[in-house]
Amino acid sequence: MRRKDTQCQAFVKRVIMSRLFKIMMISIVSLNAFFVVLWTDYNTKYNLFRLFEVSELVFVSIYSSEFCMKLYVDPINYWKDGYNLLDVIIIITIFIPYGLRRFKGKHYPYLNIADGMQSLRILKLITYSRGIRTLITAVGQTAYIVASVLILLFLLMYIFAILGFCLFGVPDKGDPNNWGNLAVAFFTLFSLATQVDGWTDLQEQLDSRNLPLSRTFTITFILLASFVFLSMFVGVMIIHTEDSIKKFERELMLERHVTLMEEKQVIVRRQQEEVSKLMQMQKNADYKSFSELVENFKKTLRHTDPMVLDDFGTSLPFIDVYLSTLDNQDTTVYKLQELYYEIVHVLSLMLEDLPQKKQSQSSEKADEK
Repeated sequence: MRRKDTQCQAFVKRVIMSRLFKIMMISIVSLNAFFVVLWTDYNTKYNLFRLFEVSELVFVSIYSSEFCMKLYVDPINYWKDGYNLLDVIIIITIFIPYGLRRFKGKHYPYLNIADGMQSLRILKLITYSRGIRTLITAVGQTAYIVASVLILLFLLMYIFAILGFCLFGVPDKGDPNNWGNLAVAFFTLFSLATQVDGWTDLQEQLDSRNLPLSRTFTITFILLASFVFLSMFVGVMIIHTEDSIKKFERELMLERHVTLMEEKQVIVRRQQEEVSKLMQMQKNADYKSFSELVENFKKTLRHTDPMVLDDFGTSLPFIDVYLSTLDNQDTTVYKLQELYYEIVHVLSLMLEDLPQKKQSQSSEKADEK
């Protein structure tokens, strides 16, 4: 069904798509995040309690108004965008604490969790930041490859966890605190793989018990897990991030080109209207010719008036003329070369005949004597 409020819809769409609206929303979300930081300090929260209540009502009203405006513009395709769904989830988490206080009371045990989830509000910046969306797209594209790398890392840790349990998990001579069962061995291997500060203490505990092959075991696992698998994981992320950034730059250049073409069309349309006005003025006023009218119009032009020039490099008639000109130039150069060859040939013949003429003249003079 066709909507009857198309003009109002178009106006609201221009508002939410405008650069000013995006800047305002980014500023509001950032200010809300700053207020949440202040809210975590109990003294500040006590002294500025009324300010926090009023600001919370303002922020919730703005977020709800933004949701209603976007839903009004396109109520069907709104739910097909993942970032819009993220905004809906954030709005739902905003209203959860109010519902819990209303129905469960202020002393509900899980109310603190609902208050802590208010930090998700800062994720609304993703909707208005194309750079963050590009990085999220890159992470999403690497999901399959990253999952494969993580599975290989899990298999490696499983093998070394079983091996470490058999070598160092003996209750009497081993280290049962770090290798006593499979779960503890997995946690120990995770500490070795991420190379946190405690991995040296783990190795010292193994050395203190004089366990054989402990250093070989530790070095081998760190080389495989940290320098191979984790480096592979980082490399995959970097490659896909670069691809996403290049795609983002291409889209940005295309948008700029479209914007420039729209501005050019506006200028051309205005120039056509001005020419039509000139033609109408020629009919109504006493001008002898159109050129006289144009000359009179030139006197009213300003240096700031934009003019659109044709791009001759992409004009088909210009390309035809240019190619024919090149062909004529090639033909002319070829004919000049032939002329030069003929001139050189004539000069060479003249030089060959010159000694014979000198000899004939000297012989004639000798005969006269």
